[in-house]
Amino acid sequence: MKNRDSQVELDSFDHQIIDALTRDGRMTVTELARQVGLSKTPCQVRLRRLIDEGVIRGFRALVDAGKLGMDHIAFATVKLSDTREKALTEFNQAVRKIREVEECHMIASNFDYLLKVRTTDIRKYRIVLGEKISSLPHVASTSTFVAMETVQEVG
Repeated sequence: MKNRDSQVELDSFDHQIIDALTRDGRMTVTELARQVGLSKTPCQVRLRRLIDEGVIRGFRALVDAGKLGMDHIAFATVKLSDTREKALTEFNQAVRKIREVEECHMIASNFDYLLKVRTTDIRKYRIVLGEKISSLPHVASTSTFVAMETVQEVG
């Protein structure tokens, strides 16, 4: 398996396979081969290579969070008290354990991280912020932006 950060050379068939699976990750290899214009075996070999090289990292169900009552989205900015590598690693490892944090991005700004947090409501968010996010290693301060409407979202 290649280094996760190394770029992989892809041809037009590879891009078509990725595009098709991005639209429908549950399609059969036979249907995928038909859509991209390959026979089944070469398509299967390409798909296996894309998975082995880490281009395709996995398959998952896209869940309607609103139907689960999880339609409250807040974005939290986090400023750390220490940004040396050890502190960043400790923060990164700890934030991955908070189920409500859907995304976490290190940002080049006047804060260090931007977190997308999904909960049932503002009261639950307040608990997550106060008891989980604020107690992460090296957190100096946080600020919150509450989403009023989601216009576009992956999935």
